[in-house]
Amino acid sequence: MSERRVRVRFAPSPTGALHIGGVRTALYNYLFARQHGGDLVFRIEDTDSSRFVPGAEEYIIESFRWLGIQFDEGVSFGGDKGPYRQNERRAIYKEYVQQLLDAGKAYIAFDTPEELDAKRQEIQNFQYDCHTRQQMRNSLTLPKEEVERLIADGQQYVVRFKIDAGQEVLVNDLIRGEVRVKTDIMDDKVLYKSADELPTYHLANIVDDHLMEISHVIRGEEWLPSAPLHVLLYEAFGWQDTMPQFAHLPLLLKPDGKGKLSKRDGDRLGFPVFPLEWHDPKTGDVSRGYREDGYFPEAVINFLALLGWNPGTEQELFSLDELVPLFDITKCSKAGAKFAYEKGIWFNHEYILKKSAEEIGQLFLPIVREHCPDETLERVTKVCEMMKDRVNFVKELWPLCSFFFEAPTTYDEKTVKKRWKAPQGEEPGSAQQLTELIGVLEGIDDFSLENQEQIVHAWIEQKGYKLGNIMNAWRLTLVGEGKGPGMFDISAFLGKEETISRMKKAIEKLEAPSGAVGGLFSL
Repeated sequence: MSERRVRVRFAPSPTGALHIGGVRTALYNYLFARQHGGDLVFRIEDTDSSRFVPGAEEYIIESFRWLGIQFDEGVSFGGDKGPYRQNERRAIYKEYVQQLLDAGKAYIAFDTPEELDAKRQEIQNFQYDCHTRQQMRNSLTLPKEEVERLIADGQQYVVRFKIDAGQEVLVNDLIRGEVRVKTDIMDDKVLYKSADELPTYHLANIVDDHLMEISHVIRGEEWLPSAPLHVLLYEAFGWQDTMPQFAHLPLLLKPDGKGKLSKRDGDRLGFPVFPLEWHDPKTGDVSRGYREDGYFPEAVINFLALLGWNPGTEQELFSLDELVPLFDITKCSKAGAKFAYEKGIWFNHEYILKKSAEEIGQLFLPIVREHCPDETLERVTKVCEMMKDRVNFVKELWPLCSFFFEAPTTYDEKTVKKRWKAPQGEEPGSAQQLTELIGVLEGIDDFSLENQEQIVHAWIEQKGYKLGNIMNAWRLTLVGEGKGPGMFDISAFLGKEETISRMKKAIEKLEAPSGAVGGLFSL
């Protein structure tokens, strides 16, 4: 018998934005499939029509397109095992529901919501199972003729899976090992509802995985309680030989406190929990997304890959292709992974460092042109060469670098008080020193960084001025505050004309008639 081809699936429900935990699940499925030369199937589980949200399916597909996670078949990707939306597979599910009923593996239940509520009041911790089903209105307790009459009269019903007592279900999990569950504590899950003629997740999931030849089911830990039921369903259909191998991933936990990560945690601590910005069509609420917050998709991928798994080395930066051969599903943690969102910011910074100044410049250029429409990519790239290592996100460059493109209109009060010196004895004040410096700069024909530096330093030494006093005051005139790269980097970028123009304006504004300086100065 030939080895079974690896086929995994990611099957979200279109009930809203895709949670970042779902993204990690899809990523691990992708890595596993690529590592084994297998297929990744994209399926939409939309059996719960009451929770369907318009636009959610398109949002999910766009999220993976942005992240670079590619599917081999499924909704919008094609394939020969469709349809891949469960809502389009009603006839298929009905056939398998009937198969279970005919084999006595399932039964029809007519209990109304009111009758179920009454039973819950009567029996503490009530569940519909092998111990209580004989007390209820179903095809196991009603005459066959009564069952047929109720169905003919249009009475709504559900089909429940019949779980026999006294058995032990074994689930072999690639991450958690052997999980054993007694059937005595399992309830008879609903598999099908006549009200909308759709199956529940449990039946649709099993039938689809079988017919789509899924070899491994890699999903979140929250689905682990369902695994024993799924094993029993595979056995009920006689599909033991094609039962997929399970792997239940650890939960993503709150950055602080206990419990699993939620959107509220992101809102509270200021980070996104969705890959893309989400506009809720029902409430109108807008939720932050990693893309719109300025994260690189490769940084998000790298960050998520190491939440619950690590390669066992000190290396932290991996491309998607580099992760494929290293990923080992069996080495995933059993314990939940704290969502250290600050680490995601660190990853984004590292990817800024990895990218060339021109790549960052291409991203920064539209922001610059919002303020300076005629600015060139060449100049923006030069600024990125000097400044990209100082930010975590491209959008942070403008407040840090705007002085390269726009002359300051105000001068920071604290910097003025600290750096703009009044005359002291024979030591000239900043205004006189920088006026002298203007004369030096005007005489420089080669305004390159290296030439400026040599000439200006020689002048400072010859005059006996303090280097720090000159440089700090000069920075204030060109930048408006005490920030930025080396002074000669700034002046060489600005050029002689702009450098001298800014210096003259600042001297005029900062030097009060008495020579005293104070307050926040505006041009």
